[in-house]
Amino acid sequence: MNTADSERLASALEYSGLTSVDTHDKADVIVLNSCVVRQSAEDKVVGTLGMMKAIKRSNPDRVLALMGCMVGPKTDELKARFPYVDVFMKPQEYAPLLDLLSLDTEGCLANLTPIRPDISGYVPVIHGCDLMCTFCIIPFRRGRQVSRPMSDIVREVELLVQRGMREVTLLGQTVDAYGHDLVDETDLADLLYEVSKTDKLVRLGFLTSHPIFMTERIIQAVRDIDKVAERINLPVQSGDDNVLHNMRRRYDLVQYRNLVEKIKSIIPDVSLSTDIIVGFPGESNEEFENTLKLVEDVQFDKIHILKYSERPGTLAARKMVDDVSKEEKQYRFKVLEETQKQISYKKNMSLVGKTLDVLVNGQKGEKWEGRTKSDKLVVFDCNKDFLGEIVNLRIESASAWSLKGALV
Repeated sequence: MNTADSERLASALEYSGLTSVDTHDKADVIVLNSCVVRQSAEDKVVGTLGMMKAIKRSNPDRVLALMGCMVGPKTDELKARFPYVDVFMKPQEYAPLLDLLSLDTEGCLANLTPIRPDISGYVPVIHGCDLMCTFCIIPFRRGRQVSRPMSDIVREVELLVQRGMREVTLLGQTVDAYGHDLVDETDLADLLYEVSKTDKLVRLGFLTSHPIFMTERIIQAVRDIDKVAERINLPVQSGDDNVLHNMRRRYDLVQYRNLVEKIKSIIPDVSLSTDIIVGFPGESNEEFENTLKLVEDVQFDKIHILKYSERPGTLAARKMVDDVSKEEKQYRFKVLEETQKQISYKKNMSLVGKTLDVLVNGQKGEKWEGRTKSDKLVVFDCNKDFLGEIVNLRIESASAWSLKGALV
């Protein structure tokens, strides 16, 4: 989401005549886009702001801006801590900087679509979140859930594709809740059908889903629309009902497992990924073992693991004791990581010898790389430029994290 926000602000600035530079010492305008999903992320922002103090002192005319989730509804405290910062902007709030720079705000805000997009990119479709999980600060920083009009999203995708993008991922904290706050009866399935009509769009995906909003209609749309990637990120966070209750996730393990089975029955070749927090306050060894069992049973294609860290401002930080030791969190992280590594390796090895369609999205060194419809990373050697094209690759070898292919 922050990447998408940065690209859009950069587009507005470039539209107004500014150009990007490689280093901050050459810049007239410096914008720091902040993430605060974890305390360590906010600490990194604070450290960078400290470094910027000397940069600002060396050239007082240089404009320094802070945007993103660190900027909440009230900025008095931030202004007191960082008086050398010229402007503070909440997520998706670009006007304060444009006004400070005396730019045409109306014209700039009408040109937020990235000018030179990558082959694969992101389009935010729903901002904020209403769910208030006990570990999460995002609703306090990004606000309530607000869906963008479908016509605006379709126009943005069309423009991005005209400029060279071939794969679009629709973004939201709870992207499968898209449309629930709109007047007309619209949902993510409707949006997928409309966006997929875009000419020259090769692939379409969405992030991040919440289990309580994942409907059979959305699942069927993933199956039925040829351009939609058969991959679903479905964060579970824990495999234990007591921990899920303490997290305020609004579902239990039976409901989650039933949803997984429904997805697999409708989309047999689906790629499932999930997010898991280990060491949540009060998580016992038995409760962690339940999470481990869930991972072994479901056989996810990918999991994103986080060690719980107290996040000031959340309900968990106010009401719960962070009583799982750092050593135990690290142990659980490693156990889960190794378990998933073995699962991923087995899944990837099953693809050796098969021919897959791969969207080529970049080059590293002398090797090209791309992703399959199920989000498998594939690297291959070739002298020809296939950037932005779908190529047929025969998979020759595999590791837990990637595949190596050869042109058919």
